[in-house]
Amino acid sequence: MSNSTKYIFVTGGVTSSLGKGIISASLAKLLQARGYSTTIQKLDPYINIDPGTLNPYEHGECFVTDDGAETDLDLGHYERFLNVPTSQANNVTTGRIYQAVVEKERRGDYLGKTVQVIPHITDEIKGRIQLLAQDGKFDIIVTEIGGTVGDIESLPYIEAVRQMLWEYENDCIVIHLTLVPYLSAAGELKTKPTQHSVKQMMEFGVQPDILCCRTEHELDLNLRRKIAKFCNVSMNAVIEAKDAESIYDVPILMQAEELDKVVLEKLGLPKKASPNLSNWKTFLEKLKNPTTEVSIGLVGKYVELKDSYKSISEAFIHAGVSNEARVNVRWIHSESLTKQNIDKELRELDGILVAPGFGTRGISGKIEAVHYARIHNIPFFGICLGMQCAVIEFARNVLGMDDAHTTEISEDTNFPVISMMEEQKKISNFGGTMRLGAYKCQLKPKAKSTSAYGSENISERHRHRFEFNNAYLTQFEKAGMKATGKNPETGLVEVVEIPSHPWFVGVQFHPEYKSTVAKPHPLFVAFVDAAIKSKKQ
Repeated sequence: MSNSTKYIFVTGGVTSSLGKGIISASLAKLLQARGYSTTIQKLDPYINIDPGTLNPYEHGECFVTDDGAETDLDLGHYERFLNVPTSQANNVTTGRIYQAVVEKERRGDYLGKTVQVIPHITDEIKGRIQLLAQDGKFDIIVTEIGGTVGDIESLPYIEAVRQMLWEYENDCIVIHLTLVPYLSAAGELKTKPTQHSVKQMMEFGVQPDILCCRTEHELDLNLRRKIAKFCNVSMNAVIEAKDAESIYDVPILMQAEELDKVVLEKLGLPKKASPNLSNWKTFLEKLKNPTTEVSIGLVGKYVELKDSYKSISEAFIHAGVSNEARVNVRWIHSESLTKQNIDKELRELDGILVAPGFGTRGISGKIEAVHYARIHNIPFFGICLGMQCAVIEFARNVLGMDDAHTTEISEDTNFPVISMMEEQKKISNFGGTMRLGAYKCQLKPKAKSTSAYGSENISERHRHRFEFNNAYLTQFEKAGMKATGKNPETGLVEVVEIPSHPWFVGVQFHPEYKSTVAKPHPLFVAFVDAAIKSKKQ
């Protein structure tokens, strides 16, 4: 390990969903703003190789990196906060760790040794943690450990942390995120859950250096003193992590709590300049004081769980701020949309986005939503399956191909306007076998998408198996739906538009993955702008 790299481990106790990802991203943002190159990785204790085969109801959306890794949605937060792309190395699962160890055992790498959790699994975990340090690109690596302390599945990770603290004692610290609940019957905050959580950590041989206490109310001096005393940390290392209005407030709240200062002291690093967060504060200012608002319908089949479309809803926040507008996202379940109720459901909207997804459920509602947006001249944005629904709708209602469909859903359709890519037909496994990661796309001059990007050459991230069927391209273009973006190497259609419509754009890729606070995604910015104009008319 290069001695110049420092490690921060973020663990959680008492309950899950305390916001380790947001605290990790906020701390990394503050360290980055002080001039340290910082990255974040997530260690996930589940045995799936990656979240690619997980139902979004189980785990929220699956985030995709440039190098084609299907990862946890927390990586989306890391990118949105830091504006630095993540990679395969930023997300590690237990499935991947065990797979690597078993493969090494089969190859004979362990020379006849009995393969065990310690040292083999823990060594593999330590190796993955240090992978990001190899090229010396990062001063600080923040490693978030999923789950809560005491879960059986996270034990090997905590043990790996214990070993690293012992091996590199001056280069590693642990931040433990815990809950200080408010009991309304007693009218006070309770520190016992935090004490028990730290005690559990210490039973595993890890003494946290800093405690981040999630709370609904302020932690007064007496409570901080009590937590410090019984959890064995210094007073300034008890950090209040109060519920925030928006996740984008958290870096500012953590700066006020001096989390970054305490971290640098404990790592023995100079404080450098105080963090320059002026752009971030401007963003927050605009976020909280919009000059106008628009309603955009997000039509999808997982809308009960908003995390299923996390990157899309965050991209709307970034694009809204860019247009000084509040975007009110109306979550519309595609399964509930029918010809009979569609006008009532969509009439009030200034824009309609049809979301990505897989499978049959809710697809007819998505096609109805596209039809409504097209004939009523409402700004429309289709992403991945949303773009494919736009193609199917156009084929059926403009080109008269009654049963036009995607072969994903109807294998024996007479008009397979969306079909499986050739290289996908031989694949029988589901995990990690789609077209994944960043691909180039060449846009046509004068297209809506081109004016949004301000460039004809772009690169976007993909996650799909099915494509626009080029056998039908001439018919589509004659009838008024143009392929305005193609992959320069394969000729696959990436972007479709209807030039006669105020704003009708469908993209095969996932633009939402690349939207960040510092760089809102141009297509979302243009779509929100179109929705504002549509509202005015």
